[in-house]
Amino acid sequence: MITARHLVTARLVMSPVGGADLRDLVGLKADPLAFAQMLGGVRSAHRTAEELAEDIQAWGEFGFGMWAVRARSGGRFCGVTGLMHRPDGRGVALRFAFRPEARGVGLASEAAHAALVYAHEVAGLTRVIAVAREENFSSRTVLGAIGMAEADRFMRHGILLLIYQSVRQG
Repeated sequence: MITARHLVTARLVMSPVGGADLRDLVGLKADPLAFAQMLGGVRSAHRTAEELAEDIQAWGEFGFGMWAVRARSGGRFCGVTGLMHRPDGRGVALRFAFRPEARGVGLASEAAHAALVYAHEVAGLTRVIAVAREENFSSRTVLGAIGMAEADRFMRHGILLLIYQSVRQG
């Protein structure tokens, strides 16, 4: 279900990130098991606060950004998913990162799918990409499960990265 910028799925509640999420975001982004493979790698608390400010600004400027993902039952913080303009100019990218204890039960796919639907149906984006390391089978599985297909590849710092895309028809 889509209600403005808040998304509710079978097991999750997704809300645009805000100041109240800073503590959870610091924990997530400092955890190498959760964030080492993200663009830029693990973050300091200071950098996480800067990114939170940027994410809040993105919601105002573009009408999309990052969501804090919480369990519907109990409100436990699971991770983040969202949409952002890639700094390399490749387009708007779907991103997600989940706490290690929230993995392996389909929550990333559930959240990423909701974000992708929002991207096409609410934000009006015709094309959304996602970038994953070739060896990151977990992320690649999520991207395939939500209907994104591999479209291109590129090397960055000796690492092969795959670009997945979703193109809205019509």
